[in-house]
Amino acid sequence: MTFLNIAFPATSALPVAEVAISALVAAARPLIGLSILTTMLLVFKPLITGMLRALKLAVFPNKTREEKSAMRNLRSMLAVRNIANELDSTSPNMAAELRALAARG
Repeated sequence: MTFLNIAFPATSALPVAEVAISALVAAARPLIGLSILTTMLLVFKPLITGMLRALKLAVFPNKTREEKSAMRNLRSMLAVRNIANELDSTSPNMAAELRALAARG
């Protein structure tokens, strides 16, 4: 301990303050980065959601009306055919008629 430490106490406390401030800044830096990231995501949310929707449409395009109608007809034909298979042992005539209906589409 020198005479200058007694005369100027701030100079001896300065290294301790520098360490404390650097520790505080080191702890606050990730929080500042996270807050900036969150702010950017909130500001550009409409743009990001639009880009994600465009990407989804590029990978999985929407089906046309004809495709949807064809899928609906196929499901109904399969349902009628399943009913015909169930009725095959009890009522073969009805099962044959149902198969004929399913074949017509």
